[in-house]
Amino acid sequence: MKSEIRFARAVALVLIALFAANSSSAATVTEFPIPTSPSSPFGITIGFDGNLWFTEQLGNNIGRITRQGVITEFPLPTPGGAPRNITPGLDGSLWFTELIGNRIGRITLQGVITEFPIPTADSGPFYITPGFDGNLWFTEVDGNKIGRITRQGVVTEFPVPTADSEPSGLSPGLDGNLWFTEQKGNKIGKITRQGVITEFPVPTAASFPFGITVGFDGNLWFTELGGNQIGRITRQGVVTEFPIPTPNSAPFDITVGLDGNLWFTEFGGGQIGRITLQGVVTEFPGGSSPTGITFGFDGNLWFVEKDGNNVGRLSGVTWGP
Repeated sequence: MKSEIRFARAVALVLIALFAANSSSAATVTEFPIPTSPSSPFGITIGFDGNLWFTEQLGNNIGRITRQGVITEFPLPTPGGAPRNITPGLDGSLWFTELIGNRIGRITLQGVITEFPIPTADSGPFYITPGFDGNLWFTEVDGNKIGRITRQGVVTEFPVPTADSEPSGLSPGLDGNLWFTEQKGNKIGKITRQGVITEFPVPTAASFPFGITVGFDGNLWFTELGGNQIGRITRQGVVTEFPIPTPNSAPFDITVGLDGNLWFTEFGGGQIGRITLQGVVTEFPGGSSPTGITFGFDGNLWFVEKDGNNVGRLSGVTWGP
């Protein structure tokens, strides 16, 4: 456990140093149109090749965009998969969920795709993330389970105690466990490597917790799609909520920032939000219905616009409180 924490802190220091060298003062959004239209992009992440990789739900493609904005699309072998979220795996490939196809997909940096079926029918695989155990973990929004898939494609599923909870967002915690959101259950869940689940209620009723990520403070931070707040939960399960200035902003995905803050998309507000570890929120332009969000190795923030059919890049922000 101590080695995991030391590793995370070392990564944080490197990223903050990188970020400090790329800071300026004027926020600028640049949009790159996706060739397939309508593609309905949803998730985006950074690959080990330094490019950004994203999913196209309606386009049924996995997209890759360089730092210069050049987009390449790779079609899924099976029609109608509706790829949802995507993450880098420790094997160097990108792994993604197929919401309607009921599969977990893997794409190499060369664009070769392999698909693995999920045992539970119509499980609705949603978010996916690597765990400290070397496997990939994912949520099943319709199957009400947390899934684990090995690099060889072997799937194991763990039922969520609360019925019809709609587990959605998922993130590794620095405690070695995986943490997830329950939209309808209105809870934050924690699952150990052995599959033991503990749930913690969110104070605001019908908050619809959605995206979640770990912060440099060691806590988990999450969006409240219905509550219009950003939540923070400690490893002990203590929840604190911070309101977003824009009404009905529908905070969506969230990522840890290279500056030590948390950054999130506002699906309803069309903005990108930043929240400090002290809970101070600042908002920036974010295009049309932004969903997935991540930072690139270029020091900029990258996101996808579901309705705008673009990949967006936010640059020139003063990276700090």
